[in-house]
Amino acid sequence: MLVRFLILSTLIISSIFANEVMIVDVKARCTPNKLCTFFVTLKHKDTGWEHYANKWTIGTEDGKLLGSRTLHHPHVNEQPFTRSLSRVKIPEGIKKVYIKAYDSVHKESKDIFEYTIN
Repeated sequence: MLVRFLILSTLIISSIFANEVMIVDVKARCTPNKLCTFFVTLKHKDTGWEHYANKWTIGTEDGKLLGSRTLHHPHVNEQPFTRSLSRVKIPEGIKKVYIKAYDSVHKESKDIFEYTIN
């Protein structure tokens, strides 16, 4: 009986945490003065309003937030999907930024994408 309980508990916990949002790709177009438009492609098993990818952010290595894109609805039938964020100012001397993705259940994903600014 205890073995069944442990197996069932493990399966439930695994299924809850297995569905975090993933960052598939990041592209950016930047002006010479480092004003950038980012294109971020996410993949997530959106199930509807109760569980969907709901945000991504761009930040520096030391945690300074440079920009954030809120996703206002689920993308159940559009996976993976790409959304952009314009007018992100990259501070002088910053060569890399870090993109984090979020979903409505797990909040911040463990998946972090490092992007080198050209």
